[in-house]
Amino acid sequence: MADKYTKRLVLGILAHVDAGKTTLSEQILYSSGRIQKLGRVDKGDAYLDTDQMEKERGITIFSKMASFQLQDIAVTLLDTPGHVDFSAEMEKTLSVMDYAILVINGADGVQGHTETLWRLLERYHVPCFVFVNKMDQPGTEKPALMADLEKHFGMSLVDFSEAGRYAMSDALKENIAMCDEHCMERFLETGDLEPKDVRNMILDRKLFPVFFGSALKGDGVEALLQGMYQLIEIPLYPTSFGARVFKIGRDAQGHRLSYMKITGGELKVRTELLPGEKVPELRFYSGVKYTTADTAEAGSVVAIPDLPGLKTGDSLGCEPAGRDPSLRPVLDYQLVSEDVDALELYRKLQSLADEFPELHIRWDSAQKEIHIHLMGEVQTEILKRMVKERYGIEIGFSAGRILYQETIAGPVEGVGHFEPLRHYAEVHLLLEPLPRGSGLQFRTDCSTDALAINWQRLVLTHLKEREHIGVLTGSPVTDLRFTLVAGRASNKHTEGGDFREATYRAVRQGLRKAENILLEPYYAFTLDIPTDYIGRAMTDLSNMNAHFGSPEMKGERAVLEGTAPVVRMRNYHQELMAYTKGLGSLSLRFSGYDRCHNPEEVILARGYDPDQDILNPCSSVFCAHGTGFIVPFDEVESYMHVESPLELEGPVEKRDFEADALRLERMHEGKKDEGYKSGGHYIADQELEDIFVRTYGPIKNRAKDMNIASARTIRAREKEENLAENRRTKKPLVKKKNYLLVDGYNIVFAWEELKALAAVNLDAARGKLLDILSNYAGYTGVELIVVFDAYRVAGHVVEQTKYHNIYVVFTREAMTADEYIEEETHELSKQYNVTVATSDKVVQVITWGSGAVLWSAQDLLREVQRCEGEIRKEWHV
Repeated sequence: MADKYTKRLVLGILAHVDAGKTTLSEQILYSSGRIQKLGRVDKGDAYLDTDQMEKERGITIFSKMASFQLQDIAVTLLDTPGHVDFSAEMEKTLSVMDYAILVINGADGVQGHTETLWRLLERYHVPCFVFVNKMDQPGTEKPALMADLEKHFGMSLVDFSEAGRYAMSDALKENIAMCDEHCMERFLETGDLEPKDVRNMILDRKLFPVFFGSALKGDGVEALLQGMYQLIEIPLYPTSFGARVFKIGRDAQGHRLSYMKITGGELKVRTELLPGEKVPELRFYSGVKYTTADTAEAGSVVAIPDLPGLKTGDSLGCEPAGRDPSLRPVLDYQLVSEDVDALELYRKLQSLADEFPELHIRWDSAQKEIHIHLMGEVQTEILKRMVKERYGIEIGFSAGRILYQETIAGPVEGVGHFEPLRHYAEVHLLLEPLPRGSGLQFRTDCSTDALAINWQRLVLTHLKEREHIGVLTGSPVTDLRFTLVAGRASNKHTEGGDFREATYRAVRQGLRKAENILLEPYYAFTLDIPTDYIGRAMTDLSNMNAHFGSPEMKGERAVLEGTAPVVRMRNYHQELMAYTKGLGSLSLRFSGYDRCHNPEEVILARGYDPDQDILNPCSSVFCAHGTGFIVPFDEVESYMHVESPLELEGPVEKRDFEADALRLERMHEGKKDEGYKSGGHYIADQELEDIFVRTYGPIKNRAKDMNIASARTIRAREKEENLAENRRTKKPLVKKKNYLLVDGYNIVFAWEELKALAAVNLDAARGKLLDILSNYAGYTGVELIVVFDAYRVAGHVVEQTKYHNIYVVFTREAMTADEYIEEETHELSKQYNVTVATSDKVVQVITWGSGAVLWSAQDLLREVQRCEGEIRKEWHV
């Protein structure tokens, strides 16, 4: 089956719950001849709702796949859950979709979760067709529904339901042309549109065809399929092997299945996919049945049994690393059971965590409790059933608790020092707040003269490797940028684990000093109620700390839209049904995190004490006179060995290390010293040993490591500090050159002439771009670097060559052009004037933060054309 067709397409189908998504899937499979009889969700015999729980509830819980033939195209259809509680399961499939069908309930219009789906399709850049379903129901009118779609999703949605099979009307062509400036110019010139242009507009998400019909009655489904066949562009894949794992499941016999899409080359049975793990079998599923083959080619979706080394989100071969999921649980539940010990149950649940990584099953070692993060209460019922069927264990859940996050209000420096005897590391971090929803960012602004590049990379690794928690409630921190600004290592004593401890302590010390902000999750809501209840609803929303606008009146009904804290809106649906006698409707979607409406109450209830959290210390460890001692977070700056390069606070009085050492020696000898006022306190043997064991494992030859350092050693260290200070105060180099960094492939696909050439021959397009830029560099005298992605090439290292008078860089494996440009801009801007040419918004934001001048692809094109014009003038003169 995998070898029969050369044209392959992965098509996803998404919808708000009860929009008729599964019914449409049945009609598509029936129309294509895949199934001979239509199933019904309400009868429990739908082809893709194969799980017993799905049949009982009438909803899709797990993503499923089916194969069908769309004329000469082999299509893999991915049916995804529509219920908001299982939206994380849906999001996993987006990374492997070539196109998607978004199903809208014509009777209800655009609902809250539909907007979430739209944003996710945009985030993963999935081209989309829209099918407005249930048009057989009373009150469904095309003009009103199109206006609703345009209100929520913009003017790029065009009604294709009246398009002929082989021709489009002039009115339809005009509506299409209005979605793209290039197509509009061509339409005005010729009065026609090229089919290739229309397909490219859909592929680039500039155009979204809309079809209307009734999946239950089969109306409009054939028009949808015909339209898709004419309008889709079959993906082209590289010849090198690549694959993306998007789901882990189990078959009826309990075998673990890794579902993946082949994104390049081919995969054969017996191939060693991971070290020591060969492919035992390739399964091509359609519903509950599957066929096998020896080879899976690019574009295929395949399931591989019994490969424990794979997990959801893995990228294999030339496939680049994917994006982290954007939908995250907002509720924390404690999982309990009377049938089995908590730790034993936690170990059993690890297989579930493997299949559903969005669950975030966590073991609280302090309280000996299992905690699990979920999207909603429906998931608790499904989990109870799954654990009972798989392990024969009855489980229960505590009342759900909101998952909070923390951030800071302004920039702050965090410092960390870790120096038990014969170990040494010091780290200075700049912590800066970012806009809501930005997550965490990591960078370095530290000279390699002060800290070698390998140590800098190690610090960044330690910053990224764990979830850092805040100091208000112990919740994860977010919307922060961590920048390494200074540090120091010892040539003799520094080990990797030293920087881990110093880095963690620097993060905590910075948070401890900062003005911290508690964040809570918010829902965006749409409340549709009879006008008689508008006063009651607005009063309720005000009491729930909601933010909303004026009600929109629609005859005898009113619509309120706004945002409100999740904790206040969780149970409002039941209350709404009661006072409106079932006539009101409430649509909720997760809208992100923002300031907590009652931080003092939450912080008091959590009772978190950051100074008593021994696993996340805010203090630092120093060594004087051969003895380790801890310095509290608020006095650490006065002990640091490296002067802060930042000017966030006033000067810090330096400690007299030699005096401290002598006092510590007196304490070690059991003598009192009333004059000892240092903020540090002596580390007991057991406490120091605990730190060692956590960092390095069991201690060997401890007696040898406890020798007392002399005062001469301390003076030598201070001399080293003075030398470092002299190096640091050197004047910066005067900026001499102008550099232009160009994101090669971004420009190729942004310039129409090169884009058209790339569709035929990418190498030719790349060569033409280099010739154009070579002429430009020769005329302007700018130092020009063109960067191309090579991250899909397995084993590739950074390759830099000279092309006439410009430099051409191909990035290493797993490194994008964005990352290379970011690093290069950051370094070059310290000494030179830097301009970056790209239309990639992410790169623009990053490079702007480094002080570079930004050019879009069109800016660069205009600059090149200007120079070409000047060259022509000079030539004619």
